[in-house]
Amino acid sequence: MTSDTLVSGTNLRAVYTTVAADEIREQVERNFQLGSVADCSLLQTGFNDIYDLSFEDGRRFIARLSSRLERGVPNVKYETALLRHLKKTGANVAAPWPTATDALFVEVRCQEGVRPLVLFDFLPGKPPEDNTTDLAEMGAELGRIHLLSKNYSGPPSEYTLDLDHLLRRPLARILALKAIDEEMRDMLGSIAANLETRVTNFSNLEIVACHGDCHGWNTMMSDAPDGSRVASFFDFDDGGPGYLAYDLGVFLWNRLLSRRLAKPDEEVQVMWAHFIEGYRSIAEVPAVDFEAISTFAAIRHFWLIGAFASRAERDGVQMFRNPWIRNDFELVQEWLSLETPQV
Repeated sequence: MTSDTLVSGTNLRAVYTTVAADEIREQVERNFQLGSVADCSLLQTGFNDIYDLSFEDGRRFIARLSSRLERGVPNVKYETALLRHLKKTGANVAAPWPTATDALFVEVRCQEGVRPLVLFDFLPGKPPEDNTTDLAEMGAELGRIHLLSKNYSGPPSEYTLDLDHLLRRPLARILALKAIDEEMRDMLGSIAANLETRVTNFSNLEIVACHGDCHGWNTMMSDAPDGSRVASFFDFDDGGPGYLAYDLGVFLWNRLLSRRLAKPDEEVQVMWAHFIEGYRSIAEVPAVDFEAISTFAAIRHFWLIGAFASRAERDGVQMFRNPWIRNDFELVQEWLSLETPQV
């Protein structure tokens, strides 16, 4: 260091830190007391940080370090208690493991503040393929989760997946970004107003314990001993009490968006039919909720982009200057004339 180098006398504030895998290993060994961890690796960063742990005795777990969220505290008390309930009552989910004191998570201090750390079951298998069996089993397991959660009596959710949570606040986060030009602001406001009017025209929409992110990539498919397929769900941190039509609509949203479709083509129609028929084999979808699914598929995109907007201080605003944001919402605008595909 040369004599003219200037060093700030204060530590700069961190918006986000990535915690080293060996620190997570130490926290897990100390708090969960399941034995020695042979290996701990950071799998991915994103809305949360995910770590893959292998123990000396051969067992494998997934650790999740929750991110700090603009919407408020992570919904971890509700999420972990709900997952414990679902596992005990027969659902195929990645359940949380208790600590040595029977807590379902621990809070660890990071540079930006306290973040919850949860240890989950490791789910073997792969995401569902777009075939009859996998998609039907995925739909059926979502139905089973909705039914079994009706008897849940643990800590309440911090969030309700209502229009404030899914549409109004996400829209406000997007519009708060200077990277959004006036033309796009007008388009977003018009689409959102249309969607809100449509939702208010539906009466008595059913409320369930939403998974919140049922697009397929939070489901693992494996083979049971008898050769049947098993769908197991994880990543419930965006869940909470909310519209049945939204939880079903996320699947339709994903299939339309990934193929850039204004309405289902033949392949998406077949995939949708397998998924919804699987759900209906376990739980009812009332007519009004089925009709509302297409509306909530469009609302889902506001929630997602609003979630990205809430991370602008961490991830930057460059993505909002790219044309795909506008292109996506032009597609959402086309969905305003979409009716839920019949099966």
